[in-house]
Amino acid sequence: MLPDGLAEPAGLSRRQRRNRQKRQRQQEPSAGSDVERGLGPGPPDPPGAPDPPGPAEAPLEPRSGRSAALRARMEERLLGARFRYLNQQLYTGSSRDAAQLFRADPAAFHLYHRGFERQVRRWPERPVQRIVRYLRRRPASLVVADFGCGDCTLAASVKNQVHCFDLVPLSPRVTVCDMAKVPLAAESVDVAVFCLALMGTNLQEILGEANRVLKLGGTLMVAEVASRFEDTRAFLSAMTQLGFRTVSKDLSSSYFYVLEFAKTGPARPGSAPGLRLRPCLYKRR
Repeated sequence: MLPDGLAEPAGLSRRQRRNRQKRQRQQEPSAGSDVERGLGPGPPDPPGAPDPPGPAEAPLEPRSGRSAALRARMEERLLGARFRYLNQQLYTGSSRDAAQLFRADPAAFHLYHRGFERQVRRWPERPVQRIVRYLRRRPASLVVADFGCGDCTLAASVKNQVHCFDLVPLSPRVTVCDMAKVPLAAESVDVAVFCLALMGTNLQEILGEANRVLKLGGTLMVAEVASRFEDTRAFLSAMTQLGFRTVSKDLSSSYFYVLEFAKTGPARPGSAPGLRLRPCLYKRR
């Protein structure tokens, strides 16, 4: 439809008339424009007037998944490097050195334990569960000493009285001490346990302490990383010099061995040259 006062030119076809009307509609002002409302551009702002408010600022985008993944990888590498350093200190120094290290920096032990748990979690079976099953088959009246108890999983899983010893208390059950000098009377326990805890260069001194606190005929359970045994036969032979007889050995796992000994008497004086275990050092990945 044409505006008032205008007539369509004669001789236009229907198609031409439709196109003409369409162009005229497009040229009309929009319903909400300043032209239609009779408004023109406003007067200029006076000098010093504040700027008109602009559109609301969009909130900052959350950190991208890629950035979060990069940070997680960096934290993982830092944790791994720190764990490897602490692990090397534990295996290449004495138990006294380890006690002094964590006494000066208890937070380092928590970091070490986190790294240790990450390593063991990859194994098809946790060695401590083997020890738990063993004790559950034995009388609950047996008194146990857990050397290097960690978070006291063993004590929490059995009915026995368990003395828990470690370098830092991850649980209220833990007595903090050097593993070569635990606060127990001689011949006061029935079972001594070392579950992935034979660290330090003074192994003979540590195992001699286990002999001291065990009753005659008492049991020594050792679960240790398989690759640490340089010569298993020589190790078992050295244990006889420390006053232990081999009861059983499970060498079937490629991850860890489980050894059971019985105390036959006090340790004999002199060195035990076959009592060697390789340091459990982890490669950088």
